[in-house]
Amino acid sequence: MRTPTRHTVRTVQVLCVTVTAALVATGCGRSADSGPGTDAPATLGSGKATGKVIMWSMGDPDKSLQSLAEKFEQQNPGVKVQITPVPWASAHDKLTTAIAGGNTPDMSVIGTTWMAEMAGMNGFQATPTSIKSSDFYPGQWDTTKYKDTSYGVPFIADTQAVYYRSDLTAKAGIKGAPASDWAGYLKDLKAIQATAGKQNPKLRHASGLSIGFNSWIFLLPLVWQQGGDIYDPSTKKFTFDSPEVAKALEYYASIPTEGLAPTDKTDSLQAFQDGQIAVYKDGAWVSGSLRKDAPKLDSKWKTMPLPKGTQAAGFAGGSDLAVFKDAKNSDAAWKFAKFLTEPANLAAYAKATGSLPATPGAWDEAKLSDDEAMQAFAEQLKVSKAPPAITTWQQVADAIDSELEKLSLGKATVAQAQKDLQSKATGIGTGR
Repeated sequence: MRTPTRHTVRTVQVLCVTVTAALVATGCGRSADSGPGTDAPATLGSGKATGKVIMWSMGDPDKSLQSLAEKFEQQNPGVKVQITPVPWASAHDKLTTAIAGGNTPDMSVIGTTWMAEMAGMNGFQATPTSIKSSDFYPGQWDTTKYKDTSYGVPFIADTQAVYYRSDLTAKAGIKGAPASDWAGYLKDLKAIQATAGKQNPKLRHASGLSIGFNSWIFLLPLVWQQGGDIYDPSTKKFTFDSPEVAKALEYYASIPTEGLAPTDKTDSLQAFQDGQIAVYKDGAWVSGSLRKDAPKLDSKWKTMPLPKGTQAAGFAGGSDLAVFKDAKNSDAAWKFAKFLTEPANLAAYAKATGSLPATPGAWDEAKLSDDEAMQAFAEQLKVSKAPPAITTWQQVADAIDSELEKLSLGKATVAQAQKDLQSKATGIGTGR
């Protein structure tokens, strides 16, 4: 089975995953006491933005972002914004190299899982106090933090919800959406599986499952839904050995080991379209893809929030905007970042690109909840949570992916996976 995060470059973009090895913070060439985690907030001048702002944007040339830049220039006649696209595949190395060499642009789009690493390199300015955290979804705001200091502004939100084929679930006797709790959801998956090759002739497995690349994105919410976590920031220790993680691993492993999901890295989106699986978890962008590529299914799929454990929880990812320490025009850069995240502008960007805005205000402005398929994502964003803000996060995430793959393939028990995760994560450490 192919993981949802491997479908397209678009998925890689929204989930913002490191594709190359992390540079260690000590390589940045800055003095150790120059302030990551303790920086004073940047300040904004009272006048209009002036001068030139150079911004890096990840992925293909972004016409929607360019359009907002032109609007910003109209409102600030003395400023010129230059946006340079950077391919996602090389973005991480380009950013870290630029920070290390003190040769950055003024600002950039930054993958949320890169924030702690690059803030730890003393690469970013602390967020001005005039940009209010209360305007953003809490989980999205937390993606900007490093050592309790914010180093950016949430821009594009990302979270996961369950897509289900209502025509296939109905044939399993499920009225409405599958159950919203773990036990009930698992029971419904088994009921769906029982229809494979019978009431649902094309069905192979009840569910898709992310195995390998980026499967950590699906495990962490399971842990949070149990009221636990994988890292305790107060003690700076990993907690993979907790009962909550054990329950999450048991639940995750039960899907493939009970034959409810394929383990061959099948493309879940294509399998969903073909009726080979009935449910799977993915981002909001899939809604647009289904409507574009499979219009015959328009009345046959719906979305629902992730099933709950003892509480609701989901993953907060996406992209933030950050202004570099070595920015030549930080005042105008911060003003552009603030402009981009104003509700009307963020709503316009969301409508044009299909991305999720990081603020409730922009969500309402864009009237995204009028789209039934988006309502599940609206619920998830309210309870979304960011991964640990540690500079070694990607290395820990890679270790989780490895252990989950072994668990899914029956090559490790839950106890072994839990023990190995605790040992590996502790060995990796938390960096600076």
